[in-house]
Amino acid sequence: MSDHVTFSTIDWIIVFAYLAGSVVIGLLVKRYIASMTDYVVAGRALKTYLGLATMIGTEMGLVTVMYSAQKGFTGGFAAFHIAVVAAIVTLVVGLTGFIVVPLRRLEVMTIPEFYEKRFSRGVRVFGGIVLAFAGILNMGMFLKAGSWFVTGITGLESVTYLNIVMTVLLALVLFYTILGGMVSVVVTDYIQFVVLAVGIFVASAMALSTLGWDNIVNTVHELKGEAGFNPFHEEGFGAGYVVWMIFLGLVSCAIWQTAVLRACSAESVKVVKRIYIWSSVGFLIRFLVPYFWGICAFVFLYQHPDLKAVFFPETGKISSELSLQAMPVFLSIILPAGLLGLVTAAMLAAFMSTHDSYLLCWSSVLTQDVLAPILGDRMTTKARIVWTRIFIFLIGVFLLVWGLWYAMQQDLWDYMAITGAIYSTGAFAVLLAGLYWKRASTVGAYGALVCGFVALLGLKPLQTWLIIHLNLESLVAGLGFQDTVGSEWVGLFTIALAVTVMFVGSLLFPDRRKEAA
Repeated sequence: MSDHVTFSTIDWIIVFAYLAGSVVIGLLVKRYIASMTDYVVAGRALKTYLGLATMIGTEMGLVTVMYSAQKGFTGGFAAFHIAVVAAIVTLVVGLTGFIVVPLRRLEVMTIPEFYEKRFSRGVRVFGGIVLAFAGILNMGMFLKAGSWFVTGITGLESVTYLNIVMTVLLALVLFYTILGGMVSVVVTDYIQFVVLAVGIFVASAMALSTLGWDNIVNTVHELKGEAGFNPFHEEGFGAGYVVWMIFLGLVSCAIWQTAVLRACSAESVKVVKRIYIWSSVGFLIRFLVPYFWGICAFVFLYQHPDLKAVFFPETGKISSELSLQAMPVFLSIILPAGLLGLVTAAMLAAFMSTHDSYLLCWSSVLTQDVLAPILGDRMTTKARIVWTRIFIFLIGVFLLVWGLWYAMQQDLWDYMAITGAIYSTGAFAVLLAGLYWKRASTVGAYGALVCGFVALLGLKPLQTWLIIHLNLESLVAGLGFQDTVGSEWVGLFTIALAVTVMFVGSLLFPDRRKEAA
């Protein structure tokens, strides 16, 4: 594939100039960090426009572009339903303030902090462990997705070069995130938002100009049929998957800690609502554009005389790794020198934007919600910041190791959805009951959080191993599945289980202090 790549010297100059600028920002904002509140939630001083930019900048990461483009490549226009659902749910959250406004009023920095205020310190510590475990595992494929992007768009097929590039990128993110915390993240997110917006607009215009709208639609219809347009079609996503996406739309904006961190950083409740209302447009775009790129890659590579055999083998199935590379390979061919460097810089900006926010998020959870409560809140501000920085570094090391070791056997989006569900399914039940039901109890909260680990069964390698070693092939076939159970059904079952356990556990084991009150 490298014979078709046009990445030039000027493209490399643009990319390296941007990365160098990010390091300078990390050095400049270090002076503004005076407390843990400054470090984690930027002093709770985000106004609407900056909050909007950093929200979209974080959620429109390179990993988002990669897994969305892959869904567009494999699912066609039917994948658009994920974007529409995400936008509608985010808008509803913005209009109603569901979950996020009560959390902002409580002035918590993390969701586990709410667990302690509502239930007990033990729930906070356990919830923090679950949240950090799921979040870090969820990040596990970020570096691998970034490496596939770099491989596809630059032609660096050597494993040695690839590992060097990704290690340098991770080191840069660790550097300015460790130095500046949320202030650094917000400032770089804003710059990355601007660069990303320009890159997305230009690349989309070039893709449409190269292929033509009628050609794109007709090719998808020819190869995928109705399943390429109708998300409810049995041969495509199916009704169960659509319902699963509705829940994930809520998770991504109102339950996932990196998004909630933005709400907690907002200047006021009014600003929180405004950020979410306007972010609904951003959540729509962040999916639609990369889906479109993936669809364009599908059409272009199918019609390419040399690459058709690579991406459309006679067996009819390609690996998850190869389908992820389709979009960057497509962009590397159609974009001219200079413009290719700008788009690559925008994508690497998105890569860094997501990494910095997630690294800060999970490290602060480990510090604030696990380590500090265990030590009885005797940690000084300086110690908290130091430990947060240590956890950022350790998480970075894990990401490098896990990304190289884990063999993904499903679409990247499905991997991220199911690993996130380890936390989000239990957290949804605990937040829903804890915020809106007076009888919610500590036992119910523990039970709901434990239920989240059932979602691990949605990981294809684990599921395949269990089916083979426990001789469950006939049971799976009897349920109407082929070789494995769809991750969406595992996720929906886990949600139902967590909510049920939360409410039944609360009724059977009420908190005594509430009874006394």
